[in-house]
Amino acid sequence: MSTCKLNRISAAITQPKSQGASQAMLYATGMTEQDMDKAQIGIASVWYDGNPCNRHLLELAGWVKQGVAEADMIGMRFNTVGVSDAISMGTRGMSYSLQSRDLIADSIETVMGGQWYDGLITIPGCDKNMPGV
Repeated sequence: MSTCKLNRISAAITQPKSQGASQAMLYATGMTEQDMDKAQIGIASVWYDGNPCNRHLLELAGWVKQGVAEADMIGMRFNTVGVSDAISMGTRGMSYSLQSRDLIADSIETVMGGQWYDGLITIPGCDKNMPGV
């Protein structure tokens, strides 16, 4: 019976001695030597204070991070943009709502690829954010 390593993606930066600078940056975030063998999970939320649909998502992402830690993995929270067309309705600002979906998707993909995370949990806050995540 074979086993699947949960950190098969992040191992590219956490395992080789040639990635010492990358590992130093991770240690600076509070990770330990034991943490370097754990899967890293990106937790992407569309949190921001400017929309009642999104205000609570930072706290929710904290709970998700706690659950990831309880599963013996490392949770790394990050945010992306969000636009509320309910607030910008009737103004030129409303035109940014639909295009924000691509920006949300692109920013999540960028963080996930650039940081070599092993998995992703997304936390959108409204109907305009969900297609992006």
